Amino acid sequence: MDIQFIGENLLPGKLGQFFIVLSFGASLLSTIAYFFATKNKNLEDTSWTKIGRIGFWTNLIGILGIGATLFYLILNHYNEYNYVYSHSSKELPVYYIVSAFWQGQEGSFWLWAFWQALLGLVLIAKAKSWENGVMTVVALSQTFLTSMLLGVQIFGIHIGSSPFILLRDAVNLKEMAPIFADPENYKNYLSFITDGKGLNPLLQNYWMVIHPPTLFLGFASMIVPFAYGITALWQKRYKDWVKPVLPWVSFAVMILGTGIIMGSFWAYEALNFGGFWAWDPVENASIIPWLTLIGGLHVIIAFKNTGHAYFTAMALILVSFILVLYASFLTRSGILGETSVHSFTDLGMSGQLIFYIATFLGIAILAVVLRWKELPITHKDEETYSREFWMFIGALVVTVSCIHIIFATSVPVFNAVFGTNYAPIKDAVRFYNQWQAPFAVLIALISGFSQFLKYKRTDPRKFYSSLISSIIFALVITAGFAYVSGIYTNLMYIILTFSCIFSVLANARLLTGIFTKRGSKLAGSAIAHIGFAILLVGALVAAATSNPISINETNFIPVKDFEKAAKPGENIMLYKNEPKKMGKYTVTYISDTTIQPNTYYKLNFRVVDEETGKVKEDFTVNPSIQENGRMGLIASPDTKHYLFKDIYTHITSAAQKKEEHEDHEGHTEEENYKAPRIVALKVGDTVHTSSGVLTIKAINKQPVVRDLKIEKDDLAVGLPLEINVSGKIYNVEPLFLIKGNNTFDFARKIDELGLRFRFTKIIPEEDRFELQIFEKPQQAKDWLVFKSIEFPYINLYWIGTIVMVIGFLISIFRRKKELKTD
Repeated sequence: MDIQFIGENLLPGKLGQFFIVLSFGASLLSTIAYFFATKNKNLEDTSWTKIGRIGFWTNLIGILGIGATLFYLILNHYNEYNYVYSHSSKELPVYYIVSAFWQGQEGSFWLWAFWQALLGLVLIAKAKSWENGVMTVVALSQTFLTSMLLGVQIFGIHIGSSPFILLRDAVNLKEMAPIFADPENYKNYLSFITDGKGLNPLLQNYWMVIHPPTLFLGFASMIVPFAYGITALWQKRYKDWVKPVLPWVSFAVMILGTGIIMGSFWAYEALNFGGFWAWDPVENASIIPWLTLIGGLHVIIAFKNTGHAYFTAMALILVSFILVLYASFLTRSGILGETSVHSFTDLGMSGQLIFYIATFLGIAILAVVLRWKELPITHKDEETYSREFWMFIGALVVTVSCIHIIFATSVPVFNAVFGTNYAPIKDAVRFYNQWQAPFAVLIALISGFSQFLKYKRTDPRKFYSSLISSIIFALVITAGFAYVSGIYTNLMYIILTFSCIFSVLANARLLTGIFTKRGSKLAGSAIAHIGFAILLVGALVAAATSNPISINETNFIPVKDFEKAAKPGENIMLYKNEPKKMGKYTVTYISDTTIQPNTYYKLNFRVVDEETGKVKEDFTVNPSIQENGRMGLIASPDTKHYLFKDIYTHITSAAQKKEEHEDHEGHTEEENYKAPRIVALKVGDTVHTSSGVLTIKAINKQPVVRDLKIEKDDLAVGLPLEINVSGKIYNVEPLFLIKGNNTFDFARKIDELGLRFRFTKIIPEEDRFELQIFEKPQQAKDWLVFKSIEFPYINLYWIGTIVMVIGFLISIFRRKKELKTD
């Protein structure tokens, strides 16, 4: 007997599932149609091409339908759907609901398929004679991506995971909560499940609204160079593919690189490991195809100009997309679950992902093997003093670098496949920095001196004479920069800095000829090289010279088991409104504000000239924490940005907020405070409190009392108080009222200082006022533990990113212009 569940809205889910099946079927139809269109030798017969286009357009309609339906469900919090319940909540603002859209695997697969569908439409419009072959490959990839959303079982084989599966089908509600063992409660489960689990706290950052779409556009764009390469081999157009593919390769490199670096922005601003790149396995998996495609871009350019290194160019282009699929497998198979903060849990699609990889790897190998004897491979050795030779060497260096990262990152895969038990790398940052630094040196040097070389052959004397001035200038600048930045104690840092500065100078010299025909052609690549070199210098100096400035000389934090989670010597404990010296800074915990589910802390940093007392520097940071039931204390840092450094601060521990008593039956607010001090004071008197110095100001004979009408015969007096806390002034004014034969007082408090005041009596014969001062007990005072890190010259990293992207944009537009000219 079917159970009739109460309150479920099933129509949107059925509509969404229809769109999934439609998009899958349409992409499969498009693949088949474009395949036969490519095989068709009759150029006048375009029937298969038309069917392929219709299929792909229909696929896009299905993709848009899936997206619109899923967003509607999330926005309206239909918790009967597992995806909505698992990734969103009513607390989330709309812009984080957008992030919730792609927090889960299903949403991110949709995002990938969406971008790939849009790129397919661009290819349909622009690819011309390449359309049939290229779109066969793109549509096949689209078929695999949409199959990831099917969520069906065929002959016992689970295919995909649908975002429209119901919560009661995905989870055993009776095991989740015993209350659902009652059949009536089970039927009416939505009356008990009123909100979702919410978005992962680490993803509640504005960068996660724009980073995933950019990254997945980069992943989606990698299929296009792959598709051109396969089509070139399939149709024996071995040399024709170079010009149409170059803009796409540049675009993919630019977008994927931007997406990766946006991820480092997110890590820097949202995570508390104190940096922008942690060599996390998922970070590594995304950067590997980017690096190989950069190598492929340079080798394609070399082949275009000289006819050398065809196979290397083709291999790097094809393997780059395979590595994107491998990165997806690492992220989504659950195999990295214990070693990466970025990875998804396994939804049982590991086999499907492996089949996706195997299919495209098989296509690539088969295409190369079948055409091997026909490939335009030259057997003539390249000249050592030629640009193409060193572009090939540079690509080789990048490839070896990637091989090292792949093997080190794939340790969990090797353990799973071969049954080994190799331990993951403990100090990943130290390990990868140590091994990758020499590769970075070689890449920077090659990107510099290769600019002085011509294609095919360069006169060695001219080469060395052009090179010498850049080397001398680079040595001088490196010496000065190493001294100023403090990296002169490490030889590898000096060498890497020199190589990057040399690359900047060499490429900048090339830009001086921008108004010549040759200079204008190479402007984009020179700017991109300059940006990459600046990025490397920024990353090097920020990582090498970053240092904690929250030094705790006692090396002790009075919080239970604190030393198990963090280093006490690099953390400082603060009580609210009790300033503490930290190097040149005086730091004060001013206040905190809870906006569920986050608590934001206000920390003031001040530098005071000890001789003159003048404030030289004064700023406030607002790091936040979230107490998360599943993940514990989640800290989000805040950063003070300067031109030449950042001061990065995050909370490592904080007092748990206890519910305080408000005035209500059986309790008074005064229970939150110690017994009051009762003092008789006159105007100008001062009193020391636990927070600061209190001064009595001239009485206010015309105070304003909210929600109370003061009659003509009433006497109302305000007693202005000023509290000085380390130079910061707080003002408060308790009130005293005589109404008829009755007296009333209206207390006032300063929550930030833990103080409350009652003006209870006027003593006219002594010209004094009776004041009751309530202070919260010391042990109940709010406290926190924080860590601050200084990152010198980190802006070079961000500036380098922007310059590099500009360089790629210039290159893309130039390649497109070349294509139109031809």
